[in-house]
Amino acid sequence: MSLGDDREGQTRTRLPDAGGDVYGGARRGGRSSSRSMITVVGVVVLLIAAIAFANRGGSGSGSASGGEDKPNASSTAATGTRPVKSKSAGIPSGHAHDEQGAQSAAANYAIALGSADMFDKAKRDDILRTIITPSRVSEFEATLDQAYTPAFYKNVGLNEDGSTPTGYTFVSRTSPIGTKVVAASTTSSTVEVWCSGLLGLAGEKSTSPVSNSWFTITMQLEWAGGDWKIVTHSQKDGPTPVPGDERASSADEMAKAVQEFGGFTYAR
Repeated sequence: MSLGDDREGQTRTRLPDAGGDVYGGARRGGRSSSRSMITVVGVVVLLIAAIAFANRGGSGSGSASGGEDKPNASSTAATGTRPVKSKSAGIPSGHAHDEQGAQSAAANYAIALGSADMFDKAKRDDILRTIITPSRVSEFEATLDQAYTPAFYKNVGLNEDGSTPTGYTFVSRTSPIGTKVVAASTTSSTVEVWCSGLLGLAGEKSTSPVSNSWFTITMQLEWAGGDWKIVTHSQKDGPTPVPGDERASSADEMAKAVQEFGGFTYAR
């Protein structure tokens, strides 16, 4: 297998998958103290902090130098190739054994780790067994079991057992914006995934309204069992765009959007 060297500035295409309120669009000048322990992906940040697998010494997500560092048309163009042909535990699987496949896997795994399913023990374990390399699954499971405490659930607006309060809609979603390969070989790949996400509780009296933030996840992947699997990952804030002037949606609008709009399978 030959791995190309044109890795800077790559973007992603998204393929549709089958099948007084301040919610969801709320912009904040700063973060409250309760939000300081989590970003919009919540569980991803907690996963990083708890497992201590941070790998922050890698390459940055961009450059402010001259024009030679800017992406060209070929590096940002979509490949047009479907990322996978199957799913496991509802997560895309069977990614290609190349750089394109590693990027597709990293984007799809970011979605899974930032989903509301991570707040359910049984669903969380299914996700981890699907996307984590086999030798690290038990360690991830044990650490997350200790991390998902009644206090953590309460901090994101849920009941102490992790259930959603009656009359509210819990929102936890991650949307990859782009990816970049920073290291690659035939057996391993390190991929940065630039993301936007939503986290909070949609409801008229919610004390944890849905808000969004921007972050970059760095995943170290290895080829195992016919697919790319996560070995370690870390996260940093940004790049973050200037907020727009759109009106924040009401609680009903946000809850309806989350229920009616499905997710995507991501592809390089």
